[in-house]
Amino acid sequence: MEKSSIGLLQNETKVKGWIVGISILIPVVVAILIYMPTKVDLGADWVYFLPHLNAVINSAATLALIAGLIFIKQKNIAYHRASMSTAFGLGAIFLVSYVIYHGAAESTTFGGEGTIRTVYYFLLITHIVLAAVALFPILFAYYYGLTDQRDKHRKVVKFAYPIWLYVTVTGVIVYFMISPYYVH
Repeated sequence: MEKSSIGLLQNETKVKGWIVGISILIPVVVAILIYMPTKVDLGADWVYFLPHLNAVINSAATLALIAGLIFIKQKNIAYHRASMSTAFGLGAIFLVSYVIYHGAAESTTFGGEGTIRTVYYFLLITHIVLAAVALFPILFAYYYGLTDQRDKHRKVVKFAYPIWLYVTVTGVIVYFMISPYYVH
């Protein structure tokens, strides 16, 4: 086990407190940014590129998640860790980009009608709800993997992995469904 992992284990109570705090704080901040009456003026239209970038990031995270699953099934722990760390890093970059976009730009309204509208809102709502709760098990799964607590890691991953994969996949699907309606 690496020195940094040992340090994390020695401070497990603090780390778990941080995980819970972050898991609550981030969805609250995102909700505030989405619903705040006045958006932050970042001085340019560059933020309107971010949804496109986010779709690419989510696609790459999906591929990293699938690769991580394949590697662990092959018992290739080193590649599994690399894949999951890549997915985790991409998720962090996505989150920053998402917060910047929603802090600076109004949300886009879906213009589809009929059955496709129902499908879109089902995907969007399940995506949002699961994204809001996903951080908690994902952070615990990552922590347990990082500190080589394999039994705990396996138990949490049973919930974290399918939620995380669903959120990354539906994020891309929702993007493609709403992208014709972006103004910029």
